[in-house]
Amino acid sequence: MLIKRELQELSKVSSHQFPDRSAKWLIRQRENLEALLKMVAGQLADALDFARVTQVNRSFISEELRTQESDMIFRIPFRDPTGTCEEVIVYLLIEHQSTMDRSMGLRLLSYMTHIWMEERREWQEAKRPQGEWRLTPIVPIVFYTGTGEWKAPISLTVLMDLPEVLKRFVPTFDTLLLDVNATDPEQLTQNGDPLGWLLTILRHEKSETPVMRQALLDVLQGLSDWQQAPSDQYTRAVMYLFLFILHRRDAKDHQDLLRILAEEHTHNREIVDMAESIIQLSEQRGHQQGIEQGRQQGIEQGRQQGIEQGARQMSIESTLLILTERFPDADVPAIEPRLEAIADLNRLRELNRNALKVRSFRAFREALEA
Repeated sequence: MLIKRELQELSKVSSHQFPDRSAKWLIRQRENLEALLKMVAGQLADALDFARVTQVNRSFISEELRTQESDMIFRIPFRDPTGTCEEVIVYLLIEHQSTMDRSMGLRLLSYMTHIWMEERREWQEAKRPQGEWRLTPIVPIVFYTGTGEWKAPISLTVLMDLPEVLKRFVPTFDTLLLDVNATDPEQLTQNGDPLGWLLTILRHEKSETPVMRQALLDVLQGLSDWQQAPSDQYTRAVMYLFLFILHRRDAKDHQDLLRILAEEHTHNREIVDMAESIIQLSEQRGHQQGIEQGRQQGIEQGRQQGIEQGARQMSIESTLLILTERFPDADVPAIEPRLEAIADLNRLRELNRNALKVRSFRAFREALEA
């Protein structure tokens, strides 16, 4: 039920909002947060107790900064053999701009200072003696999905013309960076976690359809070992793929790419339902695009007919593709005239859903003639 509700919420966001909303949705899942830390922090991740991670409310950050930035804050217990540090704060800044920001070091310092000042405020309100004040170490991470490679160091000095004698007065701190598009796919997937495989598909957002199709098949193969995992990571990963296609790929590719996902999961009722929902949303978006095209052409009658015909054709083509993949030995083209003769769009949609579920081509033909 939770996954179904999350699917509904993320399917309703605009394509412009999807990169940010989906990234937060992914990383909010404990297993994906752990996978991200393993990618960028190495051995540090082994010292963090992700089973007890908590996400921090950002309400203490000013309204101006909250609207400007896409970030997440987590407190994670730290396994320190010396006992001197109980937890760390992971500050994650999600950056979708197409090019790197040379002021990133300054931005991070500002946000980290906000976090520490909030700790100070809490100590003052609790009247804790200053001798007991201990700021929590912060691990800053930049999650960057831009197309331009991030080449500049993340520091304050890149914004300064600085003589050597003054360098010691400039605050310094390390920042972990994941430049998704510049990171080798093998490095993203070396731990085998679902997040790494999903990030490889993100790299192909603007790839040609054949390249995207192969990337999708590679991801499904990489995720195959997770199908029997006790958690719902696999289902959520497939859900992300459905939504990624819906929001970030051209509508003309939807049926082909969605079919690949549906074909791999004909025996998984939850994913089949998910596929039906996304296919229906794709058709609805096709309607809206048809309306806009009709307006631009200024042909009212043609607009209505074009919308209806486009939706019918999309549904018919999707049904034929699904049946061809599922039943390669069947004479699928023989039923195309029968489908073309059906004027009722709802009937065509029903048959499209049926194509995903029937056990044989003969059973589909019986449903077609019913």
